Amino acid sequence: MNNDPQVLLGERVRELRSGLGLSQEKLADVSGLHRTYIGAIERGERNVSLRNIVRLAQALDTTPT
Repeated sequence: MNNDPQVLLGERVRELRSGLGLSQEKLADVSGLHRTYIGAIERGERNVSLRNIVRLAQALDTTPT
């Protein structure tokens, strides 16, 4: 199990997105972020700003905590 916060966040974003039946492209549209950025987040490759965490949380109908 990986304890890297970036990886854990990415796994959670993917889990929530998939659970809502959203594609990366649709999540990107709803959140105002780029599709490739969403993919990089899900792979744990991006250190996501707090502002973008909030945008993702809103798009995924959850809270950032």
